[in-house]
Amino acid sequence: MQSKVRKKYPFYKKKVNLKTQEEIKRIALQVIADEKKAVEGLEKHINNSFSEAVETLFQCRGRVIITGIGKSANIATKIVSTLNSTGTPALFMHAADAIHGDLGMIQPDDVVVCISKSGNTPEIKVLIPLVKNFGNWLIAIVGNTESFLAREADIVLDTTVDHEACPNNLAPTSSTTAQLVMGDALAVALIECRNFTAQDFARFHPGGALGKQLYMRVSDLYKQNEKPQVTPGTSVRDTIIEMTSKCLGCAVVVEGESIRGIITDGDLRRMLKSNRPTEQLTAGDIMSAHPKTIAETEYAVNALQLMRNNSITQLIVVDTEGHYAGVLHLHDILREGII
Repeated sequence: MQSKVRKKYPFYKKKVNLKTQEEIKRIALQVIADEKKAVEGLEKHINNSFSEAVETLFQCRGRVIITGIGKSANIATKIVSTLNSTGTPALFMHAADAIHGDLGMIQPDDVVVCISKSGNTPEIKVLIPLVKNFGNWLIAIVGNTESFLAREADIVLDTTVDHEACPNNLAPTSSTTAQLVMGDALAVALIECRNFTAQDFARFHPGGALGKQLYMRVSDLYKQNEKPQVTPGTSVRDTIIEMTSKCLGCAVVVEGESIRGIITDGDLRRMLKSNRPTEQLTAGDIMSAHPKTIAETEYAVNALQLMRNNSITQLIVVDTEGHYAGVLHLHDILREGII
């Protein structure tokens, strides 16, 4: 079987030219340098055409339809995803599928964005006149300003690169990086124009750790826990029983409606180390005064940061009136996968 493969595919006979570690690192650094140069080259193309493109997309009453073929199509799908998650409704339309029925997704109020390095591929040449006949605005993200696509587009965003990072100057590398960065520049400009906030972002990202960081609050977590509570005069023995029964490794010392302190496992260890007679001590004697608290309306990610900054694993939760409401434990945050 192997001999048949080698006979059918002559390149299979080529000897592998394995590089040294230093050579491999040099190649990687050269790719980074080439693509960095391609991105820096975009600066001179951020002009009035870019501003017009942002204004057109911002004022679009329909959807943004982004199309392309080959590697440019892959870039288009990423830009579509970014726009959708930041308040600009967008759809991906593959240039080849478009001329076989997918043109039906384009509605009168939509803006079409076509991404292409050459701007002259056969599928693009067939698609563009059809889009123009529909009367939709056409924005080109193109690497050849003399191309068919550039001539036909209403707005042209130039993503020309000097050469690809590919040693043969063939595989789309620097050019697709430039396309991606131009798409991100459009998306971020639209975020600013829409005053799109973190709260808006959270509405579109309810799942996963990112979504939970943006919308989950302390009140969503602590209410499932027991509420360990003692008074300043509670004996050490009863305090330990309260801590053990509530399974949070702490007890909050409350007098009336005021939070006086907290007793943790660390406070108990420090008490034992002091060799003081425990039968004569009360919760008020061993508690840590001025404990860290957090409002139940705060975001859970802020609670996590407060725990990290103070090297603690519990926070006392207070209600809107500042009264003791419960305890939030680090394990509650870990369980939700916020970290």
